Amino acid sequence: MSETLPKKVPGWLPIALDYGPLIAFFAAYKISGSIILGTGVFMATIILAVIISKLKLGRVSPMMWLSAILVVGFGGLTIYLGDPKFIQIKPTIVYILLAGLLFGGMFRGKALLKVVLEHGYNGLTDVGWMALSRNWAWFFLAMAIFNEGIRMYFDFDTWLTIKVWGVSIMSGVFAMANVPMLMKHGLGDEGDTKAAE
Repeated sequence: MSETLPKKVPGWLPIALDYGPLIAFFAAYKISGSIILGTGVFMATIILAVIISKLKLGRVSPMMWLSAILVVGFGGLTIYLGDPKFIQIKPTIVYILLAGLLFGGMFRGKALLKVVLEHGYNGLTDVGWMALSRNWAWFFLAMAIFNEGIRMYFDFDTWLTIKVWGVSIMSGVFAMANVPMLMKHGLGDEGDTKAAE
């Protein structure tokens, strides 16, 4: 998330690569009214995002690989069978996998988020990392249930709107809600700790 980017790479590029395919999916569906066309655009743009990430950033994150594989796989089923439920199930699977990884790491006494986000949370203690991993694990599990709820009880248009805008806002609010806990467990104190040594 906060890895040092190669020179001459704009800071907005990683965010664009993460959210661009989903926004393209939303726009293509809204403009055309076709789930099939929207799904095709989603598949094409996420493949393009993987290629750009490799060329411009020098790597493709595990999360992007996972998302791309699931979008292409479930998107292909959606187009082939003409059934949108397959592309709608993809977020549920991602959330369950992420929750499972985080809960599994905690069971073994490891905060797996630390491996991915360490440089973005300077000074955070091991207790803080465990708390952050726990909180996000529960959040991802809740989001899996939430996605299934809106998938089953709302039409595709409403599901997609909530997925693109609602889930992004919910994730941002949840991340901000964790800040007081992170501050309590040393976030940003690394400089002070080093100075005291």
